[in-house]
Amino acid sequence: MTCHSDVEVAKALLVNLPVDWDGKASVLALKAANYNWRQMEWWGFYFELLCQKSLRSEFQIPGDKITLIGLGGRKTTVKFDAKRSINWDLKSTAIKLENHKAILNDQAAMDESIRKYGDHGLIIALCDVEYDNADRAFQKWHEVLKGGKSKYEIEREQRTSVSRYRKTRATLVEIRFLVVNAQNVGLLEFYHQGRNSDGTARPVKYMLNLKSTDAFLLDRIIFPEVNP
Repeated sequence: MTCHSDVEVAKALLVNLPVDWDGKASVLALKAANYNWRQMEWWGFYFELLCQKSLRSEFQIPGDKITLIGLGGRKTTVKFDAKRSINWDLKSTAIKLENHKAILNDQAAMDESIRKYGDHGLIIALCDVEYDNADRAFQKWHEVLKGGKSKYEIEREQRTSVSRYRKTRATLVEIRFLVVNAQNVGLLEFYHQGRNSDGTARPVKYMLNLKSTDAFLLDRIIFPEVNP
C-alpha cells in the first residue's frame, strides 16, 4: 500500500458524502453518535463523523497515537484521525476565510509521523458556510440543547469578549487530498497557540495556506453545486 492507493480508496468511499449540512440536523446527528456535539464548530466534527463512518471499512480509525514530552516533562498525546499506509488528519475550512489559512495538527507529532512513514496525509473539506442571524437563534437553540452555557462561554463573557456568530449551515464544495513529507514540509507555516493555564507554552501546530496547496496536492473531489 502507498499514500496514492490510500487516496484512490478514500475517493471511492467519500465521493457520495452528503453535501448539504443543516446545523440543527447535524448537531443532533453528532449528539446521537455522542461525538463532540457540544462544540461551536459543529461542521468540522460532522465532517469527521461522516468520514469515519465511510472510511472505517478500509482505514484504521483512529490512526496512530503519539506521546510527546514537552517542557517541564509535560506529556501530550496526539491522535491522528485515520490510518491506512500512512496517517491521515481530517480538517474542514470555510472557503471564504479572509486569511485562507487552515490550522493543522501538532508540529512535533506530524514530524514524527513523517519520519516513521515518509508521508503524512491531510483530507481537507472546503465548505461554503452560512451564519446565524442577528438574534443568534441557532446559538440559543444549541445552548438550550447543551443545558446551558459552557464554562468557556461564561469565562469569555466575563472577559467581555465578543462571541463569534455560529455557522448554521455548511455546503461541502471540495475535498482535497494532500500529503506532507520531508520535501515540502518546509512550505508549511507555524501556528503558536499561546500558553496553558500554568504558564507553559502550548505545542506549536503547523498551518497551511490554502491558496498554495499545489506542492502537497495528490487529488481532489469536486462536488456538484447544491440547488438553492
